[in-house]
Amino acid sequence: MKKPTRRYLTLASATAALMLGVSACGGSSGGEEGGDVELRFSWWGSTERAEITQQAIDLFEEQNPGITVQPEYTDFDAYFDRLATTVAGGDAPDVITLGGAYPREYGDRGALLDLDEVSDTLDLSPFPDSALGSGEFSGTQYGVPTGVNTYAILANPRVFEEAGVEMPDDETWSWEDYVELAEAIGENSEEGVYGTADPTAADTLDLHSRQLGESLYTEEGELNISTDTLESWWEMTASLSESGAAPEASITTELAGQAAPEQSLMGRGLAGLQFAWSNQYAAYQTAAGEPLELLRAPGESQQNPGMWLQASQIYSISARSDHPVEAAKLVDFLVNDPGAAEIVKTDRGVPANPDVLEAIQPELSETQQVETQFVGRMSEVAGDPLVVGPLGSTETPLTLDRLNSEVLFNRLSPSEAASQFVEQVNAAITQ
Repeated sequence: MKKPTRRYLTLASATAALMLGVSACGGSSGGEEGGDVELRFSWWGSTERAEITQQAIDLFEEQNPGITVQPEYTDFDAYFDRLATTVAGGDAPDVITLGGAYPREYGDRGALLDLDEVSDTLDLSPFPDSALGSGEFSGTQYGVPTGVNTYAILANPRVFEEAGVEMPDDETWSWEDYVELAEAIGENSEEGVYGTADPTAADTLDLHSRQLGESLYTEEGELNISTDTLESWWEMTASLSESGAAPEASITTELAGQAAPEQSLMGRGLAGLQFAWSNQYAAYQTAAGEPLELLRAPGESQQNPGMWLQASQIYSISARSDHPVEAAKLVDFLVNDPGAAEIVKTDRGVPANPDVLEAIQPELSETQQVETQFVGRMSEVAGDPLVVGPLGSTETPLTLDRLNSEVLFNRLSPSEAASQFVEQVNAAITQ
């Protein structure tokens, strides 16, 4: 999932406000007895996501008279800055959508409700432990998954065909195969069409390093990727850019700030391969206006499995909510009610509640069937659950984007960038 270009720039300065505010948590069911309750519900995403989420909200309000839900959404790049500001100001939404390392960041700062406090309302029993793990830290359940997905590769068969290049066998292909295919497409395509979008992202590095017996972080919260792995990675990606298999530095840098699928090379039909999350499949295919395929990452069959199943997003409840029980009702509805699932379907990942997934399976579109089948296939071969980054790790994507740009513009060698990455990330996570 693509990370925002600015992360938690205000959160560090907000720690004191958070700590002061949590003591005022309350924990009541909220509102005067018999009075109406208004909940604020925040998420990020496209206009299409906003429309279907509003349909789910309408159904919830119909089933729960006296509770109204005020939606708050924005694009991915702006979402976490806005959320940090509201949390720091003691005005966080009641139900908060999170992802990546953010549940741990906010949970460790005391900003999220321990869901055990609303266990009578929010039923987590249908969920497998592997799905709940993305929202549990230090023995506390801070969030529930909206759905599960996996990090994978999108491929455009048309781009392959026009370049005269065969699609890969994703059961056997290696990183060397990935490079060769991307170079062949770049050489045999018209100008502006590339074999692959630049693959550098924190998720891709985590996947690749896991294949090598490493990972970005350890369970103890330490950096666990070696400079050798980082150096070889940047040597590969720099050569992709230099050969024309991937875009030149200026294009990759520009694309790093554009989160929408329709702005991407894959969404515009200008790349044969691009890493993405499986729950983005439908959005990318809609943007491209032509069939795409989901592929297993290269290197999975030669080394340790690096792919993992992950909560696509997490629903959490603010520790300062005046209406925790009503907020729990909303979360329970979103993750456990078949009616909600029939509306949302796989927009927030493949439903993690197996009973809900089974109930909506016949209602899924062809693209959603592709996604659920791919996730099911990967569930049989995926590696260990991802180690969620420690406090400060939300700075890692910023650091990575900055150093990647320096490598692609030939202002840093892969070796220099690798050393600086280790130094800067260690400084961020040990403050």
